[in-house]
Formats: sequence, structure tokens, C-alpha cells
Amino acid sequence: MRVLIAEDHRVLARTIATGLRRQTMAVDIASTGAEAEQMSLLTDYDVLILDRDLPVMSGDEVCRRLRELHDPPRILMLTAAGELTDRTYGLTTLGADDYLAKPFDFAELVARVRALSRRAPKPLSTLLRFGDLTMDGTRRLVSVADRQLELTPKEFAVLRLLLLAAGAPVPHDELVRRVWDENLDPRTSAVRTTISRLRGKLGHPVQILADRGEGYRLCE
Repeated sequence: MRVLIAEDHRVLARTIATGLRRQTMAVDIASTGAEAEQMSLLTDYDVLILDRDLPVMSGDEVCRRLRELHDPPRILMLTAAGELTDRTYGLTTLGADDYLAKPFDFAELVARVRALSRRAPKPLSTLLRFGDLTMDGTRRLVSVADRQLELTPKEFAVLRLLLLAAGAPVPHDELVRRVWDENLDPRTSAVRTTISRLRGKLGHPVQILADRGEGYRLCE
């Protein structure tokens, strides 16, 4: 799951981001409304945690603009105003998907973010196959020749991108952008380490090859 936090209180934004990353989510941060809108247009976020009181462009305006997109992220609005009229305005007039008043319990925030990601999942191939390798995206099950694999969330996400490519190479930078987040150094060994673990779990006959300068791809 990839989440964008639009919050101008930097300490709060970093605290939320750290907590969500510990929940295996990829998290980016925007400090202004204009930045939040731009990042949402460039990146396919599952959930946007949106503070209403943002500089440059208000959270209300960001919500209105993103709702005009064909496939906007799910929006969880944060605000210091917790009155019923404020919640109703955010959910009905602005079109937010959920609403949480400050201060909030972090466990509740996590639960609401996860619920939003499940509420209306973005269209994707439920069942993916490559040779003897099968991935059931709905049940998050992966098997090779009827042998069930136990994968971490990052391994699952990387393998899904390779399966969607159907044997074509997936560039290293794309894996970083879509599986991790903007804080990951592009020169990191995280991708290579995850690929190495996947190779060990897949075994034969399906393999992951590294094409120099092209990226990684599945082969039989």
C-alpha cells in the first residue's frame, strides 16, 4: 500500500510516516496543498491522508480537485474541527472518503487507512500466471507448481510487478518507485536483496533474470 501524507506540521507528518512504514506501507510526505496535488497526479497513491489546513492550497481545495480525476486516491481528511457539521461537510460536500479529528489515536488511523484501501480497490488482475507460477491477488497467495510460497509484503509487491510485465524487464527505478517510497536511496541494495530472496523461494523452473541496463524479468 502506498500512502501520501499531506500535513504541514512536520513533526506530526514524520511521526505518522514512521508509524505507517512500520506497518509495511510505503509513505511519502507533502507539506503544502499544491505539493500534495502535484504528487497525487504523478504517483498512484492508494490513500491520501489530507490535513484541511494546508498552506498554498487548502486541503478542501485539494480534495475538490482530486475528486475530478478518473481514479483518485481514497482521501482521509484530518482536521482540528471535529464537530458533526465539519464531518458532514468533509464527507458530502468535499467528497472525502473518511474523516478523522485531531488529536487521534494512531491505531485508529492505521485501521481507517487499511479500511480505505480495501473499500474500493483499484482494478488489477486478480489471478496472474507465468508458467508454473500463480499469484492470487485477492487472497494474496503465491504458488509454484502447487508449492505454496510464504512471501513478505515487499516480495509480494515486487513479484506482482514482474508478473504484470509477463516476461518483459521491469526497471530497477520502477521497482523502487512503486514498491518503496521517495525516501529510499535509488542506489540502495534493497531491490537486489528482495530479488535475491525471491529467487531462493521460487526455485525452478521459474527464475528471475537481471538484464544489464534493462531491469529484472521472469523467465522459464
